[in-house]
Amino acid sequence: MTAELVRGQNHPLSQARLEIRVSAGTPIVAGATLGDEQGRIHGVEWVAHPGAPTLPGLEVSRQAAADHRLAVDLDAMPEAVHRISVLLALPTGVAGPTRFGAVATPFVAVTGLDGTEVASYTITGLEAESAVVALELYRRQDAWKVRAIGQGYAGGLADLFTDQGLPQAHQLAGGINEAVAQGMARSVPAPPPRQDGDRSRQAAAPALGPEQGGPAAQGASDAVPPQPTSPYGTQTPGVPGQPAQQPSYQSGTGAADPAQPSAPTPGGPINYSHPRRQSAAPPPPPPTAPPAQPGQPAQPVAGDATGWSMDERLYNQVWGMFEDLARTTAAYRSAVDFAESRMEKELDQVLSDPRSRIGGQGDAAREAAQAKHAELVNQARAALDRDLTQLTAESEVVEPALPAAYARWDNPVWHGYRVPMEIPMAVRLGDLHLPESAQLRIPMLVRLPLERGLWIDSGRGGSLDGSFTDSHDLRRLAMETAVAHAARLLAVYPTGEFTVHVIDPAGSGAQALVPLVQTGVLAAPPAVGAAGVADVLARLTQRVDLVQMAVRGGAPDSLPPGFDTSEQLLIVNDFPHGFDDRAVNQLRYLADEGPAVGVHLMMVADREEAAAYGPLLDPLWRSLMRLTPVPDDHLADPWVGHAWTYEPPLVPPGSQVLQQVLAQVAAARAKYR
Repeated sequence: MTAELVRGQNHPLSQARLEIRVSAGTPIVAGATLGDEQGRIHGVEWVAHPGAPTLPGLEVSRQAAADHRLAVDLDAMPEAVHRISVLLALPTGVAGPTRFGAVATPFVAVTGLDGTEVASYTITGLEAESAVVALELYRRQDAWKVRAIGQGYAGGLADLFTDQGLPQAHQLAGGINEAVAQGMARSVPAPPPRQDGDRSRQAAAPALGPEQGGPAAQGASDAVPPQPTSPYGTQTPGVPGQPAQQPSYQSGTGAADPAQPSAPTPGGPINYSHPRRQSAAPPPPPPTAPPAQPGQPAQPVAGDATGWSMDERLYNQVWGMFEDLARTTAAYRSAVDFAESRMEKELDQVLSDPRSRIGGQGDAAREAAQAKHAELVNQARAALDRDLTQLTAESEVVEPALPAAYARWDNPVWHGYRVPMEIPMAVRLGDLHLPESAQLRIPMLVRLPLERGLWIDSGRGGSLDGSFTDSHDLRRLAMETAVAHAARLLAVYPTGEFTVHVIDPAGSGAQALVPLVQTGVLAAPPAVGAAGVADVLARLTQRVDLVQMAVRGGAPDSLPPGFDTSEQLLIVNDFPHGFDDRAVNQLRYLADEGPAVGVHLMMVADREEAAAYGPLLDPLWRSLMRLTPVPDDHLADPWVGHAWTYEPPLVPPGSQVLQQVLAQVAAARAKYR
């Protein structure tokens, strides 16, 4: 049974290999110190922190995050170590809260490797403190116990280390804060194992969004089968693409369910994602809706879905709205089809009897059949309108509350934009709607990091009715759409965590690329000509090879000095112009192997123009998620197969939001370097 500790209380530990799991409402630094019998630290080598995350029997997170998992092996502790103090601190030198009193109460739990919770502690009573000793594991007569500490320090890590007797307290605290602020302790994680079976909704490892079986699954013309990978977060199993037990929020991941954690593999990084176990502390309570009037539906509230943070709850709520709209529309269409088939059957019966073909009896039968049809259709439409009214009201509440990564470019949240410290769960790639509810737009959210490349279709067939015939304008609009997507990705990643390259062989995209070029957020000027294409592709191909070798060799931290471990995005304009056979093969290689090791592809191309390569490029197109620069109904959901109309996230005419956001990204990068 889990021991819920209060400050000063202790509890015995019967297992040697443990995990310490931390959940906070904001990015924090997690570390640990080793102490002797008096609790004193003998030197900086007795402190595990993001810049030096591994000590004998101990490994901590390498970066600031809202969720942490620290690995502890008590049997591997040196004999001189009698205390292990788990410390938490708010990062300094970056935008964000500076005292624990301004953030959600941190929660710390000690668990076994099977996820079973041994003891937990909610750290209450913090106000001005910016660092805190959360827990202490201590040895008494060859047995280990855990004690809830909750000792805070207004002076931050420097005061904490000084209190524990470390002479170099201020230097070490400054080094930790600088490492966190500059992102110096990053490594390339091993790609998660892929599974095709059912996943529990309690899973919390990165799940995939609409591009993998969600609304962005390609339509019949593209023949890309949906996959069961749409995350939600309730407690009832269900997988998109498979029958669900009820209309519900669903969860699926591309990784093993962290509710069943495994021991850390030697030489490999520890998975620090939050375990999302049933025995964990409950997620923060969602906002409560005002009481509904008798006979009226409850008033919608932003963030009332299940989740461990507001962003996760909003993400789950948006996906729930998408599924609700898909199912209520399917019910309406099914009811209309039933009404029509019933009317046809009744009319056939009337016409099959010669006595009823003429005279008032036949007319009366036909009128009765038509009246029954109209009644059934009206009933179905009334039910649909009722659901649409509720979903519209929910959308009007949710849309203004969305964070920048999920918000439209015209959302006021961008006016207060600051470069984030954490990678968000997902990013918005546009809006979706159905013909029966053209005014109700559902945000199209895709999980990060991207699992598939993007293809911005610049062909004339990309318009909804095929009437967009000006190929020059469509190419320009396609490139502007690609720039908007790239700008959003740059904006939602922490400083130094996302790099963009551009291949523009003929320079035809120069005008659309102005916001990226002028602000200086690109890794290098757009590559032009055959030589530029070859150079960029060779460097990114080599990067994929190096990371693959490091990951497969179990040494993801052994990459060459100065190696850029950030996510890489390659924008390719006007493909296949400027591409020879070697370049085409390299591009296919990046599309297939790149996403697993952080190299992503965004192509701006007309598929018909690449037809000269024949079937060689068919696998490339199928591996990419097709998006359009104009509204198009080429997307299908995984539940009932509706043809959803996709609308790209274009910047409002005359708005300077793109330039303003990119300017902040560039300024943060300049400071970072």
